[in-house]
Amino acid sequence: MSAGTFTPRPGAAPVSRMIVAQTALETRMLLRNGEQLLLTVIIPALLLTLFSAVDIVDTGAGKSVDFLAPGVLALAVMSTAFTGQAIATGFDRRYGVLKRLGASPLPRWALMTAKTLSVLVTEVLQVALLTVIALALGWSPQGDPLSVAALLLLGTAAFSGLGLLMAGTLRAEATLAAANLVFLLLLVGGGVIVPLEKFPGAVQSVLGLLPISALSDGLREVLRHGTALPWGDAAVLAVWAVLGLGAAAKFFRWE
Repeated sequence: MSAGTFTPRPGAAPVSRMIVAQTALETRMLLRNGEQLLLTVIIPALLLTLFSAVDIVDTGAGKSVDFLAPGVLALAVMSTAFTGQAIATGFDRRYGVLKRLGASPLPRWALMTAKTLSVLVTEVLQVALLTVIALALGWSPQGDPLSVAALLLLGTAAFSGLGLLMAGTLRAEATLAAANLVFLLLLVGGGVIVPLEKFPGAVQSVLGLLPISALSDGLREVLRHGTALPWGDAAVLAVWAVLGLGAAAKFFRWE
């Protein structure tokens, strides 16, 4: 046996390997959390099934599931990228996890990259599950998959920025309350279940500028009507993404 075979080689792993490992850890933690599963999987699936099977809300001409499925996909993105990420990151910050990770060889930007990738992995699972449920309920999706993917990515960026901004500036308890409250308010007033046309005209104009409204309406235009990428909705999401991520980068506190 040659000399030096067991010589230690101290040093950090490549950043790419650290990001992959942290992404896997964040994803496992997210999927093991009962409250997060309730928000990200169970509530969207129940809403899709209930409102598609029972004629509770007037969704206009055509099958209810054709209206509801795009809105529930938008809700799934919001529940993971905004609500779930805000709560998890807020408590990581409170318990000093972010501070300790910030002192590790893992760069802070790589940590945020891993959290974002974890959100994307979870969303892929959500979209797959909700699509299967919607198809079983008689959904007939139309449109270009690339346009759908573009809207989902823009929505993820917008909600991630807002979630990180909330988690990085408020106390964990305040983040928990505020994130859940926003989730409920946008569920009702974001065009997910109730069409925006049911609201008064002045209210419609305001609600239409919300990221959940832009995402649900954009997905509905593509998946229900088979149109090309709706640039107006995409622009609203892009503005929210730039503002949210920019504010989060500037004001996020690690301690």
